[in-house]
Amino acid sequence: MDLGIRGRTALVCAASKGLGKGCAAALAREGVNVVITARGRDELEKTSSELKAHGVKVVPVVGDITTEEGRAAALKACPSPDILVNNAGGPPPGDFRDWDRDTWVKAVDANMITPILLIRAVVDGMIARKFGRVVNITSGAVKAPIPELGLSNGARTGLHGFIAGLSRTTVRHNVTINNLLPGPFETDRLRSNLEFNAKKLGKTAAELRKVRTEANPAGRFGTIEEFGDACAFLCSAQAGFITGQSLLMDGGHYPGTF
Repeated sequence: MDLGIRGRTALVCAASKGLGKGCAAALAREGVNVVITARGRDELEKTSSELKAHGVKVVPVVGDITTEEGRAAALKACPSPDILVNNAGGPPPGDFRDWDRDTWVKAVDANMITPILLIRAVVDGMIARKFGRVVNITSGAVKAPIPELGLSNGARTGLHGFIAGLSRTTVRHNVTINNLLPGPFETDRLRSNLEFNAKKLGKTAAELRKVRTEANPAGRFGTIEEFGDACAFLCSAQAGFITGQSLLMDGGHYPGTF
């Protein structure tokens, strides 16, 4: 299916690897020119070269999107995107008794305020052009909180609350804002969480991986390619009647009806 976005421009944050890379690759395959950000230059340049194979323009921007400098660099390279994919690494796991105010502020700044500031910077241009797609990569922890990820549970849920209101005000201008909630996907984040819990439980990461895959109804972890394809659809011309939604991608792990 032609998604109707060929020739559009997307700003994809934290896209050198993992879920962000999956989204950038899916958009590039649809003919979307992409500006990709990441902190690591080598990995970013490697991903940039891979994406150019799709025949689109790719602009890599080195920087931490959770900082003012990183956001400024990204927006300088892509001041008027048609598509914005918000993404940033989640805060570390741990016990809330060990988190002081500065730790909380850092988490909220990275996973709530950063995407809001990026949306603020580009949404009026999208409205003026009568086309815009914003996808926020958050976490399945918003739907089913994970005890050791309290920082992520709190910060990302706050973002969802904000988006629930804003998305209803932009959709009449063909500007949609949605959230993608990943469950267990084959990423560095998942591997680090397995290592964290393995040490805490006195097990190996391989043992925990086996337990988690067997417990998932899908019998496996997700791939960044299928995550990217879901993102690309939410960015499509056909998705103009979908806004303010949170799509959970977890292989059926969440047991609820709603």
